[in-house]
Amino acid sequence: MFDILDRATLRDGSFRPTAAALIDARGRVIVSTRPEVYPIGSNGVALIEQAIQLDHIRYEPASEQISVRNTVVWQGRPVGQLVIDFDVQEFAAERSQALWTLLLGNAAAILVLSIGGYAVMRRVLAPIRRLTREMAQPAGTPQLIPDNMIPVQDAELARLYQTYNGLIRALQARTAAERRLAERERFVSLGRLAGGLAHEINNPLGGLLNTVDTIRTYADRPDVVRNSAELLDRGLKHLRDVSRTTLDLHRSGDGAAESTARLALQDFDDLDLLIRPEIDRKAQSLDWQIEAGMSCCNCLPAGPIRQIALNLLLNAAAISPAGGELGLRVCPDGEDLCLCVWDSGPGFAEAMRPRLMSDEPVEPGGGLGLRLVRELVKSLDGAIELGLSPDGRNEVRVRVPRKEGQNA
Repeated sequence: MFDILDRATLRDGSFRPTAAALIDARGRVIVSTRPEVYPIGSNGVALIEQAIQLDHIRYEPASEQISVRNTVVWQGRPVGQLVIDFDVQEFAAERSQALWTLLLGNAAAILVLSIGGYAVMRRVLAPIRRLTREMAQPAGTPQLIPDNMIPVQDAELARLYQTYNGLIRALQARTAAERRLAERERFVSLGRLAGGLAHEINNPLGGLLNTVDTIRTYADRPDVVRNSAELLDRGLKHLRDVSRTTLDLHRSGDGAAESTARLALQDFDDLDLLIRPEIDRKAQSLDWQIEAGMSCCNCLPAGPIRQIALNLLLNAAAISPAGGELGLRVCPDGEDLCLCVWDSGPGFAEAMRPRLMSDEPVEPGGGLGLRLVRELVKSLDGAIELGLSPDGRNEVRVRVPRKEGQNA
């Protein structure tokens, strides 16, 4: 027995036995490899209680050794308990080293896989980033993506790029259509106004030509010549004012000169001069209410305000019947300039309202200059309202904030 126990305790390895003892059925130590610790004949019950049954062996990380017991059976009956102490320090060190090796290996594998995955995802998402940059252009109209930049090797991405190009083409077509519509409305407005101005100019021309004939006929009569010259002077100045006002209102170019002109009462006198031929042609009456306090609105640009008023007046004259009534009322209202145009007509048709009240695309035709009015009001940070005048007439109200240093 001593020999067997000695050989059992001399085994090498990380899970090495250091001591062994055999305890009989009465709880006495009968054999021990370390008799100085477990004397022969001593009570071995405490050893049995401290040891772990072989079938339930477990390892506690904080332990330096563990005791294991097993029942010794001889000829079919138990004769005692074999208790063996194992030194687990090397096992614990190997276990800790293996744990750190696994942790570091897993961390390195995760790092390598993460870098590889990031590189792959960047490569895969590069077409999406290119498309995102095109869609996030800070200024100007988004541009089409060239065909040589479309990833044809990926069918889904190629369809996405083609869909984006289709949207850009539709946007460009819409922008071009709106630009053509705005130009068309501007020219229609100008043509309508030119017709009235032609009537306004032709009327005094006949009288001026008669005045010239009178001067020729009565050249020897100073009083007739003087009166005729004064009449000719007034008529020519009237024609000069009409042409000057028309040029100021419809001057092309960058508008730099117009943007420096500030709103004044003279601007509304010019509007009266321009709209009168159309009003007289339809035998309509015009109510003109410009408050004297308008001098406090000289911080507003004259050009946009005059165009807004003129286009609204032309529309009011167009939808009002012959012999109808319309009017313009301009007055300061707190921090705003309030410009109201009313008429005795049936009001705006349902199809015309979006031109004035929304930014939705509109079909060509009708609504003389209404979209131009909306764009001008928006450029001045103003607002447009549709309602009724105090006497129940259809009315368009435009409110423009009065800001110092505001430009067209």
